[in-house]
Amino acid sequence: MSVGPHQTRTPAPAATIHLRKIAAWPGIRVLAWDGTVLYGCRGYRLISMQTASLNGGEAAQWQSVADFRPAWWRNITSRFGITYRLVRDGFHALAILENGSMVAPVPGAIVARTPASSEFHITHKILRGTRPLHIAVVPGGNIYWGEYFDNRERDEVHIYASADRGQTWHVAHTFAAGDIRHVHNIVYDPWGDCLWILTGDEGSECKILRASCDLRSIDTVLAGNQQTRSVAVLPSEEALYLSTDTPSEKNHIVRVDRVGHVEQIFTLGSSSIFGGRTANALFFSTMAEPSVVNSSREVHLVGSADGTDWQRLARWKKDSLSMRYFQYGNAILPDGENTTNYLAATTVAVEHEDGVATLWEVELTAANRGPKVGDHAQEMQRPPA
Repeated sequence: MSVGPHQTRTPAPAATIHLRKIAAWPGIRVLAWDGTVLYGCRGYRLISMQTASLNGGEAAQWQSVADFRPAWWRNITSRFGITYRLVRDGFHALAILENGSMVAPVPGAIVARTPASSEFHITHKILRGTRPLHIAVVPGGNIYWGEYFDNRERDEVHIYASADRGQTWHVAHTFAAGDIRHVHNIVYDPWGDCLWILTGDEGSECKILRASCDLRSIDTVLAGNQQTRSVAVLPSEEALYLSTDTPSEKNHIVRVDRVGHVEQIFTLGSSSIFGGRTANALFFSTMAEPSVVNSSREVHLVGSADGTDWQRLARWKKDSLSMRYFQYGNAILPDGENTTNYLAATTVAVEHEDGVATLWEVELTAANRGPKVGDHAQEMQRPPA
């Protein structure tokens, strides 16, 4: 993929997104979609909800799937919201394999579960950092995650792979010392049948890399500045949609089409590290990480029905607790393939809705008719101050 000149697009009118709130649950972190099934966790218990039943008018219900047994003291800290945040308890991502096996990062380890088991077991202990941010699955093939640790000395950084459903792991690729700081994300692209690898954090360390599914070839598509520093990427048939994650410049949603044209299509209020999709729209959330350039203390949720015209759909204020110890404000969007028109998010370190998972139905209306706004959406859709 060749990269053309950096451009800015003026969005054209499109369908308007309306979020209709279905339910909210305190103490649940959403993790991943598997078609119509949404997975989340309460501490170290994995739970799931079948959203297909909601079309029949049934109440949303969570079911227990499996547990992980952490160190004894985490059984205590994970019970309370404040300590849960302080020590970063719980599952932090989830990958669901075709046979029903599951792989997840928890503090200090990668854990796996077979379809017949009700318990996750450690298959790899994290030696640097506490956990990867995401786990990628290639259909019928390997599972990947990249090292994410402070790495101030700029040591070499590994990508790990498993060919046996997460039971054993090996180093599949190594970035040389000084090449990158750490790996932000690895995402499988079904349209390109490839992997997208996102790295950071400074200068040439910020890369958007296109890799074969076996990592035998890795090519640089974008690199070299803070507008190529990204954690969240949403592939589509026509393009990639990236949100930037920089405290030193304005943040944007960036569109990279399949022939390499690059466009900044929407300005974000602050850094963004989560993206997600429904069957009918794309979404990114922002993080309350104030800096000299990005002064917002709000978390925003933005969405688009066509990838061109983006709306601010919701906002929350960062709570008063220390960002260093009790996390930046954020809205976590789950990984995986979502075939529904339901959007799920867990808000963290925000006023009134810390640790709350919310489920909305995503409705589209013609732009010239204006949005159908319910009470919750109306409150959240006020433009930010």
